[in-house]
Amino acid sequence: MADDVVCSGFFRAAEGEKLSCLDKFQDSGMIQFILGNFLEAFYNFFAALFQPMLWLNWTDPQAMMRFIYYGASVEFFFVCALALIALTVLGMFRRSIMWAVVRGLEWFGNGVGRLFAWAGLIMVIQQIIIVFMQRIFTRPDISVGFGIPLQFDISWFAEELKLFNALVVCLCVSYTFIQGGHVRVDLFYAGAKFRTKKIVDMFGALFFMIPFAVVTWLYGWFFMWRHLVTPNPSASDSLELLLRKARVLKWNVETIGFSPNGFNGYFIFKVLLCLFCVMVILQAIAIFYRSWCELMEGEEAADRYLDRDTLGEGEEAYEGTH
Repeated sequence: MADDVVCSGFFRAAEGEKLSCLDKFQDSGMIQFILGNFLEAFYNFFAALFQPMLWLNWTDPQAMMRFIYYGASVEFFFVCALALIALTVLGMFRRSIMWAVVRGLEWFGNGVGRLFAWAGLIMVIQQIIIVFMQRIFTRPDISVGFGIPLQFDISWFAEELKLFNALVVCLCVSYTFIQGGHVRVDLFYAGAKFRTKKIVDMFGALFFMIPFAVVTWLYGWFFMWRHLVTPNPSASDSLELLLRKARVLKWNVETIGFSPNGFNGYFIFKVLLCLFCVMVILQAIAIFYRSWCELMEGEEAADRYLDRDTLGEGEEAYEGTH
């Protein structure tokens, strides 16, 4: 019980000690609320760093509930915002640091995307197998593997195709952006000057991509956990309430399909939704940093260190004829 009353901020769990966001706005005003949370973020970061067992020891139900609560909390948001601001300010003074972050994030986005892009090929092959098994061999099920095979009804494999599509959409989003594969409406952007394009990219990353991903994360985080554990955590639950629920906490992974013999791993889609938000936020940071560096260094820095896939000589010949 003593662990539940660890100062303020990240591990605050004493009864009545934690105010809601609305109370903070009403009592102190928006400026005081923002400044107060930024100041508290210093403590929260080091408290989480040096006391990991209070939120990473999932053999303790209360530690797991703390992890669930703080994963989409005001405290976590301000810790991330403070870290990003500090890194950005440092990168503006030492541009080599900003370029290193860009290269690291784009390397990560490309790596994840190139790996999970194979899900598209697997999806096509599996669809062909399903058609052959149904129409030619008239089999009601498919067995995959040796020894103890993975055997499910054909409808299970047919519905599982949605998972491969979700893998491509959620985990290849950064890769597609780096490769320039997203659909764009360039009515204004295409004819803009170099510096204007960089400013537009920075504005879009900061005011569209990151807010969209953060809002989606806030909804998706608790949506995911409601299908993984019971009793169901809610975004409106206080930390004190969640710690009380921890007494009866247990894993309850969703295994219900839309049809009796259909795919029953829909909890994976909830996990992918949160991973999608992470990929978008990381790519937004990479876009903002790259645009800033290119804006400061001029057109000669355009696409520096950019790792894009090519089709080799065939692509070069095609571009030469157009």
